[in-house]
Order: sequence, then structure tokens, then C-alpha cells
Amino acid sequence: MPKTLRLILGDQLNQSHSWFEEKSDDHIYLMAEMRQETDYVNHHVQKVLAFFDSMRNFASEIETQGHQMRYFKLDDPKNPQDLEKLIQQLVNDEGIEKFEYQLPDEYRLDEQLRSICKNLKISTDSVDSEHFLTKRAFLEEFFKGKKTYLMESFYREMRKKYDILMDGKEPVEGKWNFDHENRSALKDSKLLKKPKAHPKDLSGLLEMLEKSGVKTIGKVDAENFPWPTSRKECLEVLDHFCKNLLIHFGDYQDALTTWDAFLFHSRLSFAMNSKMLSPLEVVQKVESYWEGHRKEISISQVEGFIRQIIGWREYMRGVYWAKMPDYAEMNFFGHDRKLPDWFWTGKTKMKCLSEAIGQSLDLAYAHHIQRLMVTGNFALLAGIHPDEIDKWYLGIYIDAIEWVEITNTRGMSQFADGGIVGTKPYVSSANYIKKQGNYCDHCAYNHKEKVGDKACPFNSLYWHFYERNREKLEKNPRIGMAYRTLDKLKNKQEILEQAESYLSNINEL
Repeated sequence: MPKTLRLILGDQLNQSHSWFEEKSDDHIYLMAEMRQETDYVNHHVQKVLAFFDSMRNFASEIETQGHQMRYFKLDDPKNPQDLEKLIQQLVNDEGIEKFEYQLPDEYRLDEQLRSICKNLKISTDSVDSEHFLTKRAFLEEFFKGKKTYLMESFYREMRKKYDILMDGKEPVEGKWNFDHENRSALKDSKLLKKPKAHPKDLSGLLEMLEKSGVKTIGKVDAENFPWPTSRKECLEVLDHFCKNLLIHFGDYQDALTTWDAFLFHSRLSFAMNSKMLSPLEVVQKVESYWEGHRKEISISQVEGFIRQIIGWREYMRGVYWAKMPDYAEMNFFGHDRKLPDWFWTGKTKMKCLSEAIGQSLDLAYAHHIQRLMVTGNFALLAGIHPDEIDKWYLGIYIDAIEWVEITNTRGMSQFADGGIVGTKPYVSSANYIKKQGNYCDHCAYNHKEKVGDKACPFNSLYWHFYERNREKLEKNPRIGMAYRTLDKLKNKQEILEQAESYLSNINEL
């Protein structure tokens, strides 16, 4: 058997991978903390800490199981901070005869590893990461010849293929989708439960980042770091979700409130995106728990959660591999405005945005409606360049890896792909934000007003967006009503001028 070097990336922390089924002195595993990964975008400090601590825990676990591990910390003098140099260094030092890697989930790393393999003078091979429900090319083949990739069709295929929430060939309780039942605003704070935290002291790791000169954004209490960074902790968070949060997850998954950051969301996205948990085990655990508690937990709660994982998450990954690298350049509306300065501070008079951004800076977290219908909605209405939005979302969230971030940002949030992911732009006036919670109750602006000093910027920017993009959107059958309403507005010109004024003074909003 050739002496083999096996690379494990920081988001490939899958202890169940078939690589680890056998122990051999001829297999050496390589993991490294690298400036290449800390510096390609300005990351949230909690994101960097979470990945590095999870990587160290994973490496320790693999070593405990009897596997050979070569782990390079960021400040190791033998760490060249260059992936190709590091691999070549190990090949030379260890007398390596073969190099293997798990297929990465980011296009840039896929290209880099292909290039590295071409330059190595030993045999090379790649294997699947054994995490996702589908192979990279599945979605493109599934929608062959289609301009729009309808997620619902893909979602139903996944349900059938893996026998999830199925009654024979039909969906459990006769419906595939209970989305219309999952849009309630939270009116009773007594329903809320504390999230499952795993406080640990990462102050030494933070000190290393600071001494190394790694630039980060956001805040952290490094002595009480709360995120799960081992498989054991991730499983505890999953168990906590099933027992305490699933009962109300669907009802309030779209709610916006100043009362709580996490609501009934699972906080499992980092655990899955780093591969400490697999999507199938999460879905099967949730389904199994629901089966035993049908009297207390309605189908709409569990279906809404499962759709996010085997529907949206798996689907977005498929879109990524079907459309990259061109997807990263798409800008359907030709937007070119810079991100407002307050996206990096949260200091804006708009309560919904100050809340969503402030929370993101404090916790490296925001749930999907805060991302889609608050920060994303504003960015689209204001005409922010998709590149600006990509960098912000990719950097600020603990779960953000390009394969899932860019498809949600350019596709679902910004409609920069022109309709591959969504059939229409996700935009709204203040009315939607008001309906979903209490943000508007605490705002300096009036959610009812379209013009004037106190008019909510979302209202005039909403109509300005449709007016300036009339040529691209008016023929969309799902948008006709918006244009009929716009053309009937008695003070249309005044509203458009209000929007222009706000855009000219965007940093003062």
C-alpha cells in the first residue's frame, strides 16, 4: 500500500467518513489553520474561532482513534501559510507516494486542489465528502433544459428518494408543503426557551489570532464562547432542538422580534456546514422525534424544518455547482451602489436594520428572514452591488461558506441571477416587516408613511425599485399587480423623489 497523505479541510469534520473505517500507518492525515482561509474575506471573529476550535477538536478525536495526524496551527513556524507549499513539504518530509483529498465545496478550493495535483509528481485522487444527499451534478441533470430550477420539484424528489415524511408514495398527512401555516408573528415572549450553549474559554485562541494579525469583524466573549465545536456538543444542540424548540419552530420561523435572537431556530447550520453533523442524521432524528410526539407537535413544524435542510440547503448547493464560476459575476439589475457604512456598525435609525445588523455583529448569527427580508431586502431596494453583499454575508455569519452563501445572496436575496433560484425578487415595503413582529414599534421612522421626514425608507425605495426596473420586471406574471398599483399612486412622483433623497443620503438613514 503506498504511503498516502490525506487532506482534510476545515469544513470536512466528518468523523463518519469511510476514510476512518481502517487504521493504517501508511495513511497520514493533514489539517492546517491557514491565512489563506482567514484572509480571503473579512470574517466574523466568532466564525474564525469556531472553525479553528472545531478543527482542533476533530484532529484530537481522530488521533485518539489511532489515526496519524499532522496538524499545523496558524502560528506554527513550520506552517508556510500556502496550501501547495504545505502539501509539497509533507510529501518531501514524510516520503509520501500518493496524495488524496475530499472534494471541496467551494469552487476556488476545487480549482486550487486540481492545480496542486497537476504539479505534484506523485499519484493523486479525490473522493466524495460523504455528507450531502446528492452528488455535485445531480441538480443540473435533474433540471436539464430548464431555465428556472424550481426548488419544490427537487424537494419532493428528495422526500421520495430518502423516504422522509412519506406515507408510501404520498406525503404524510396529504400535503407536501405547509409553508402558509408558518408565518406567524411572536406575540408571547413566555414561549421562548434559552438556547443550548456550550461556554468554553477560547481566549488563548483569540490571542493567537490577534498576535498573528488576523483582521476580523464583530464581537466575542472569548472566555464564554457559546457555539458547539465538537460532534458531541452538536448532537446535544440537536437533542435540545427536538425537545424544546421543534414544537414552535414552524409557527415562528419567519418572526421578527426584539425579544430574542434565536427564537425557535435550531442553531445547527454551523454544525452541518462544518460537517460535524450530516443533514440526513439531523432530518431523521427530527422526524423520529416527531413520530413519537405527534399529539403535541404538528406536521407544519417538522415539515418546515426538514424543507430548509433537504430542500433549500441541498438545492442551493446544486445550483452552486451547476452555475459556477459564472454565478459569482451575475448582476441582473446592474446594481453598483456601495454598502452603507452602517452595515458594519448597526448604527442606523431604521430599527429593523439596526437590530438585524447589530445582532449579526454580536452573535455572528441572524435567521433566514432577517437575512432575506431585512438586510437583503434593503440592499436590493437600494441597488447595492452584489459583490458588496456577497462579502458582507460571507464574512459576518458563522455558517457562511460560499456554496450556500452566494446562491442565497445573488439568487434568492438579490435576484442577481435573473430568476434561476426565484421566480420573482423578494422585496417588500415596511408592511411585511411590521406584520412579522415588533421592530416597527421601536423605530424612528413611521412604517405607514411613504413621504416626509419620518417616512420609512422601505416604502419609497420599494416603489423606486419597481419603477427603475420596469423594463426587466413588468412582464413577469407574478409582478403585474405591483405595477398596476404603482401606476395608480396619486403621489407617485413625490414617492420616487423621496426615494432618490434617501439614496443620496444613504449613510445618514
